[in-house]
Amino acid sequence: MKYHQIDRDLFIKNRAKFTAQMKPNSVAVFNSNDIYPVSADSTLPFAQHRDIFYLSGVDQEESILLIFPDAPYEHLKEILFLKETNEHIAIWEGEKLTKERAFEVAGIKSVIWLQDFHKTLKEVMTYAETIYINTNEHYRAVIETETREARFIKWWKENYPAHKVEKSNPILQRLRSVKESEELDLIQEACNITEKGFRRVLNFVKPNVMEYEIEAEFAHEFLRNRSKGFAYTPIIASGNNANVLHYIENNQQCNAGDLILLDVGAEYANYSSDMTRMVPVSGRFSDRQKEVYNAVLRVKNEATKMLVPGTLWKQYHVEVGKIMTSELLGLGLIDKADVQNENPDWPAYKKYFMHGTSHHMGLDTHDYGLLHEPMQANMVFTVEPGIYIPAEGFGIRIEDDMVIQEKGEAFNLMRNIPIEVDEIESLMNS
Repeated sequence: MKYHQIDRDLFIKNRAKFTAQMKPNSVAVFNSNDIYPVSADSTLPFAQHRDIFYLSGVDQEESILLIFPDAPYEHLKEILFLKETNEHIAIWEGEKLTKERAFEVAGIKSVIWLQDFHKTLKEVMTYAETIYINTNEHYRAVIETETREARFIKWWKENYPAHKVEKSNPILQRLRSVKESEELDLIQEACNITEKGFRRVLNFVKPNVMEYEIEAEFAHEFLRNRSKGFAYTPIIASGNNANVLHYIENNQQCNAGDLILLDVGAEYANYSSDMTRMVPVSGRFSDRQKEVYNAVLRVKNEATKMLVPGTLWKQYHVEVGKIMTSELLGLGLIDKADVQNENPDWPAYKKYFMHGTSHHMGLDTHDYGLLHEPMQANMVFTVEPGIYIPAEGFGIRIEDDMVIQEKGEAFNLMRNIPIEVDEIESLMNS
């Protein structure tokens, strides 16, 4: 891995929190992701399943974590199953985790080679009454490919039909949404790398540059700072492209007078950052661009004030909508009649601001979190209002990553990334 090793105490704490929620005499199993094929002998780069990483720190394919806190023998309480490394693998792929190295990473003493998983599981299941299976129940999840986890669940149901079944996901949704201090430090590092990329780009942007050239500048800066790269597919959207919410082609020329919407974020140690900034191609915002930009910035600042313990996500968005409505009236994009006659299910402001304002962030860019439950301290949320005006040839979105505090305003992990019009213009023209 490119990143510095994470203190195993984080993963020991995470497992302790999970086991505290398990029912008596139950076992939980977590599988790594597959390495997905492309064609011939080509594969996509490996990306670890975030749940097994959260609980173990193991960042390697063909790995399984088994947790059985009530096991009658100590060596069965926590087990890592890993692909056995050997000299051939070390020569062709690089050495995989040894048993000793796995203990350093995860703090798990019992490490068994993967070929003995079924034999060990058979013993475990004679003692256990319940198994926790790990299904993906994220509200945005759309899954068309059968995962390693799904194959295991199917196999387990066929071979152990008499055991009770519980779901690990509701536990993990709550645990992963509230970050430990070590996790906040890792997200901060991802944000710091994103800042370096943004400052690099401010010195690079000029008329006629291509969107993909800007993407390449970010990638260069991310990789040289121990990131694997982008936490999600980057959006480099100039001119009217910014009005396509998930524009990812990044293949157009940036023209003088236009704005560029940069929705990018570096990952670090599998943790995400998520930033959006606006850059004027010519180094200066027009008066109208500045007017709309500052309106969006005011909405962001007011929305941030509501990110406090106890806030309900659904009501939060209703309140942000009221603030946005006021700004759109001031910009002349809607009038009082539009508001008076609006459809409550699709308010007038939605014509120009059609997406949500905030989502959980952490190991996943759209991280785990139960949206019907109140916000808590140490949750990390994005704040990303936008105004999109195709008729005027530009759209504006501004986004920061915020940590909810026990008291007071949320802490901005992107506080050092330029955001004010004057600062952006000054840096671009220095």
